[in-house]
Amino acid sequence: MDMSQHLGARALLRFTAPSIAMMLFTSIYGVVDGLFVANFAGKTALAAITLIMPFIMILGTLGFMMGSGGSELISHTRGRGHGGLANRYFSMIVYVTLGTGIVLAAVGALTMRPVAQLLGASGQMLELCVLYGRILMVSLPAFMLQYAFQTFASTAGRPRLGLYVTVAAGMTNMALDLLFVGVFGWGVAGAAWATVASELIGGLVPLAWFARPNSSFLRLGRPVGDLAALGRVCVNGSSEMMAVVAISVVSIIYNLQLLRFMGPDGVAAYGVVMYVSMIFTAVFEGFCMGAAPLMSYQHGAANDTEKRSLMRTSLAILAITGAMMLLASQLLAHPLALIFAANDRGLMELTETALRIFSVAFLPMGVSMYGSSLFTALGNGLVSAALAAARTLGLEVGSVLLLPLLIGPVGIWAAIIVAETTATLAVGVLIRLLGPRYGLRDRRPFPAEQMNKSASNALVP
Repeated sequence: MDMSQHLGARALLRFTAPSIAMMLFTSIYGVVDGLFVANFAGKTALAAITLIMPFIMILGTLGFMMGSGGSELISHTRGRGHGGLANRYFSMIVYVTLGTGIVLAAVGALTMRPVAQLLGASGQMLELCVLYGRILMVSLPAFMLQYAFQTFASTAGRPRLGLYVTVAAGMTNMALDLLFVGVFGWGVAGAAWATVASELIGGLVPLAWFARPNSSFLRLGRPVGDLAALGRVCVNGSSEMMAVVAISVVSIIYNLQLLRFMGPDGVAAYGVVMYVSMIFTAVFEGFCMGAAPLMSYQHGAANDTEKRSLMRTSLAILAITGAMMLLASQLLAHPLALIFAANDRGLMELTETALRIFSVAFLPMGVSMYGSSLFTALGNGLVSAALAAARTLGLEVGSVLLLPLLIGPVGIWAAIIVAETTATLAVGVLIRLLGPRYGLRDRRPFPAEQMNKSASNALVP
């Protein structure tokens, strides 16, 4: 699709649909992973995966940073008419991501046990955390590439490529979960090796595709040695990295609070809530991922009219989607809890309660996530990172620590509602304040200001 053309709501949804489907499918096979562990390996295994997963995600955040920051740089460069330079930037970013991933995998394998102990794991749960985490280090570089390429597929004008690769990776994960966990009974190790296989497909297949002659805007080749550009990628993509780091840190704090107030059952219930919320938030993530290159392209082309149209259409779509998600999650809370915890009535009831409270946050969540993505696409990594940090590290951490003291354990589940609602209000304020600078709002005065000015002029003879 030609990024320079005008996109209404229907066309924008068509353009972002592959990214949405890609993120949805990624979430679904993550849910299947948890479903097999919960039903075949037990709640201790599920709690172990929930406990160690934030550390694994922190190690992989560079893939998010390189994908989002690199997409802005590449799209902006293409929008200015420098296709060859954009291609060399792309190659540099991919090679740096791969090399850094290998180093981080070694670090993660060596530190897995002490980190798991710091997170509160002990006994059998500790051993399961270490086993699962160390196996996943095998595919960490591919995992980082997978997330980077999911963004680059849209940037390259081939959003369906990311979808096809994700579907292949997801089908592999689900099939191997069934075989390794359900049939062979390998438990946590089986789930980990199934994930490794899927991540290798998700990261290495697009690597090979972009290394060969292809029909997209991008191809791997000779990189540019531009440290300033790489720094721009890191700074501008830091918001997305910060968002993932923040979510992981918040998850760690949730787990510590849940161990304190509810014990291992609380951690297991939180694991189910996270798996289910992954499906709903994947829609927001996919939309933001697919729409960001369009905004970056129009920003590079200095097309303020189209930027305003894209922003307004996107906000409307996300607001309507959030309302639909809230309704769906309330209707599905009981059957979803039953699927994951049918063998433990107490855990099932706790999970259902958590889902009903947590899901209220879906209403404002789309707009708050779009705010960070918007400023990344406009090249303002500082504002984007500040939004991401405030939304999670500031607001949600504060809420999850304070609310249980005020209203009891139920406050743990309600913390995200406070965070997302406040972050959405902050996005509105920032668009109002910074919008004229980026062409997102007309520089004309508001009607009241115009009336006052007209009245003053009328008094002048």
